[in-house]
Amino acid sequence: MTRRIALVKHTRPGVAQQAEFVSAAVAELGGTILPEGRLREADLVLILGGDGTILMAAELVRGTPIPLLGVNFGHVGFLAEADPESLHDVVNRVVSGDYAVDERMAIEVAVTTPDGVTTTGWALNEVALLKVDRARMVELAFGVDGRAVSSFGCDGLVMATPTGSTAYAFSGGGPIVWPNVEALLAVPIAAHALFSRPLVVGPDSEMTVHLDTHLASDAEIWCDGRRRIAAPHGTMVTVRRSPEPVLLARLSDTPFSGRLVAKFSLPVRGWRDRLEGSARR
Repeated sequence: MTRRIALVKHTRPGVAQQAEFVSAAVAELGGTILPEGRLREADLVLILGGDGTILMAAELVRGTPIPLLGVNFGHVGFLAEADPESLHDVVNRVVSGDYAVDERMAIEVAVTTPDGVTTTGWALNEVALLKVDRARMVELAFGVDGRAVSSFGCDGLVMATPTGSTAYAFSGGGPIVWPNVEALLAVPIAAHALFSRPLVVGPDSEMTVHLDTHLASDAEIWCDGRRRIAAPHGTMVTVRRSPEPVLLARLSDTPFSGRLVAKFSLPVRGWRDRLEGSARR
C-alpha cells in the first residue's frame, strides 16, 4: 500500500530545502506527498520544526486518527521524535510504516461568560488562564470535582496534561509528569496566597475556575498558546480530559527518563559509577 505522507514545515531558513529532500525521498521510496489541502487524508503527518509547529499540525488534524511525527528544527523540541541529522532514516521508516503510535492525553475547556455564552476549546499541552491588566492580579476561586479548593489572586493559572508538564506548567514551578501517567495538573502563576502549590488531580477530575464577579480583573484563556478565548470577570472556566487524544508516532523505545535527560541536558555524573560499583559488590 502506498503511504500518504503530509508535510508541515516551519518557515525557518534551511527548512524548505530539507522539505524538498523529504519530498524527493518519499517519492523515490514509493510513497506520496500530499498537498496541504489534503492534509487530513494522510497516513501520517511529518513535521519539520519545533514544538510550536507540532502543536499547529495537531490543530490541523484534530478529530482524525492521523499520527504526527516531528523532526526538531526548533530549540528544545520536547514533542519531536528525531533530529535533522537522522532525517534520511526517518523518511525510510515513515514510508515503510516502521513506527509505533502513542496516545497523548488532551484536555478540553469550556468558558462561560457572565452573559451565558459558552465557548469551547482544547489543548495538548495546557489551558492557561492569564490576567489581562498588567497592573493588577486576577482574582479567582479554584475547585475540583464540584468542591472548592482555594481562592487567591494571581497572574494566572495553568491547567495542563502530562505532555504539557514540561512546557508552561514546568516554567511555572509545576512537576514533570511522565506521559503514561493519567493525571491533570493545576499550576498557579505568581499567586498571592498561603496555599498556592501545584496540584496533580485524577484524569477524570473536572477543574473549575470562577473569576471574581465584583472585582474588574479580566482574564484571557490560551489553549497551547495558540488559540485565545476572552474571559471577563465573572466568567466560569471548566477543564476536563478530552475524549480525543493526540497521536504521536514514535521511532524509538527510549524511556521518557532518557528523553528528559537529553532535552534538558540534565547532569547525570556518578550514575554509571554507582551502578558499576553495586555490580562488583
